Amino acid sequence: MDFVSLRIVTTDVARLAAFYEKATGVRPVWATEDFAEVPTPHGTLALAHARTLALFAPDACRPAANESVIIEFRVPDVDRLRTTLSGAEIVAEPTTMPWGNRSCLTRDPDGNLVNFFTPVTDAAKAKYGLTATATA
Repeated sequence: MDFVSLRIVTTDVARLAAFYEKATGVRPVWATEDFAEVPTPHGTLALAHARTLALFAPDACRPAANESVIIEFRVPDVDRLRTTLSGAEIVAEPTTMPWGNRSCLTRDPDGNLVNFFTPVTDAAKAKYGLTATATA
């Protein structure tokens, strides 16, 4: 098995695509006006309009109603990224966690929690196969 993607269902794909493009620097790949993907080396963040649910499960979820999932992106320098997130709701400023990641918790325009983090301790770097001098 291979984890491939996480899909966010929204009523405004363009707004979310713009947020994730600004935050990640990755240009979304658009399949239709109702579906875009933000590809990364280890998985894809898919963005789908609520209209797409009618294709397979019309009442399966509610857009902008997530209260239990945090979407996470490893970034080269979370403190530098924080300065580019103007206008985004910051839930927690960059903080070094006990497990060795420096994290900044924010919300995307639909209210989904998004954690941007940089491994900063040797143990955290090793977990991601990074050397002591490399970052993300």
